[in-house]
Amino acid sequence: MSTEPKPAKAETGPDARDAARSTHERLSAMLGRKEEALSPWLLRRTLRELQQVADLSVSEVEGGRRAAAVARRYAEASPEERRDCWLLMSEQFTPDATDIQSAREAYEAARGTHEEARAEVRLRKAFTSPRTRLLQRFAAFPQGVRFLVDLRAELLPHLKTDKRLLALDAELEDLFSTWFDVGFLDLRRISWNSPASLIEKLIKYEAVHDIHSWADAKNRLDEDRRCYGFFHPRLPDEPLIFVEVALLDDMAGSITPLLDVDAAPAVPGKASTAIFYSISNTQAGLRGVSFGDSLIKRVVETLRAEFPQLKTFATLSPIPGLRAWLGRNAEALLARLPKRARQALAAELGRETIDAPELLAALEDVASLDEKSARVRWLLGAAAHYLGQALTGDGKPVDAVARFHLGNGARVERLNWRADPSPKGLKQSYGLMVNYLYDLRRLDKYRAMLAQGKLPVSSAVESLQT
Repeated sequence: MSTEPKPAKAETGPDARDAARSTHERLSAMLGRKEEALSPWLLRRTLRELQQVADLSVSEVEGGRRAAAVARRYAEASPEERRDCWLLMSEQFTPDATDIQSAREAYEAARGTHEEARAEVRLRKAFTSPRTRLLQRFAAFPQGVRFLVDLRAELLPHLKTDKRLLALDAELEDLFSTWFDVGFLDLRRISWNSPASLIEKLIKYEAVHDIHSWADAKNRLDEDRRCYGFFHPRLPDEPLIFVEVALLDDMAGSITPLLDVDAAPAVPGKASTAIFYSISNTQAGLRGVSFGDSLIKRVVETLRAEFPQLKTFATLSPIPGLRAWLGRNAEALLARLPKRARQALAAELGRETIDAPELLAALEDVASLDEKSARVRWLLGAAAHYLGQALTGDGKPVDAVARFHLGNGARVERLNWRADPSPKGLKQSYGLMVNYLYDLRRLDKYRAMLAQGKLPVSSAVESLQT
């Protein structure tokens, strides 16, 4: 397949002149436009450099050397110049449409004959783009994988506004899914004895409960805690995802004691319960590459080997989408509420009747109320409905954290009132948190339920649903 620039399309009218030109058009032009980062001459030079990286006639080693040179220039480029590089990768290294059409026709003609397998191989090869080889050459030099992961992290925010980049993003995600397969990852424990640089990354990447100090970090790595991360050989000092675990004698109902740096440590040898209270992905460029399911399985196996007495594996998780969802659905939830419950809500606020906006406004101080409060009971019921019934159009849980854990075979076990009184917890879910239970004997059963559009919840949570 040739990557020579195609002729520019004719432009007619002011709308066409103002539209962003494709790299095909710009490469054939003599002059650049004011808003374009690279002139046609510089764009052509960059394209030649990328073509030289992907050149089939050179070895992988030489291709990697050329890729490293491009990466060094890329590091010094402006954001606009980097975007032009992305566009070249996306638009100039596409599969050959003629080859695809010919291979497809040959495959259709060979169906049912002894040539079918050969024709299928040819068709598969026709769909392989030169872009794949280009990106593989970038991965050939020592810092190449890091370069590509960072490139995709920078590219992702632009996808909504520039659909021309979708092909490059999809290619990177496919390659990363292979390169970062869990079979190639190492599970390592992160402890207080780990290198300080690694603990600093733990502090930097913690996405659920911020780590505020070295004392806070030490508390999370204490003798009654465990922290594990997945590492890739090409990123040996960079955790891709990590999980923090507390070893307790019961299921945790509040994050406060777990984050209390002055709390006395538990005795891990007597613990019956492992609580996963934080799971953080660290690399934005690996979005779409799933590690969590395998991480939890591997950590459970590791914990059971070290502490055979552990019987319960559960999470203490945030409910990040609850408040926003309630803002959209409070009116419908209130309408279906039994008359006596609506009257109790109104009476608690000194009114004869209550509407959704009034109820939502009255929830702002709900964290200070007793669990017997009518507002608290309503909020718990709404949260149970959210976690136990609310589905997206494709039948998945609306809440992102629920989607992750239920997809891994957990069930919604228990709602916890005033479990996270931090500003973040109040903003997300009025301070509510949830336990997801990983019953190792029923993981497949709960996955099957989810596949049928039924969210697995405990009887206690089901009884709360409004």
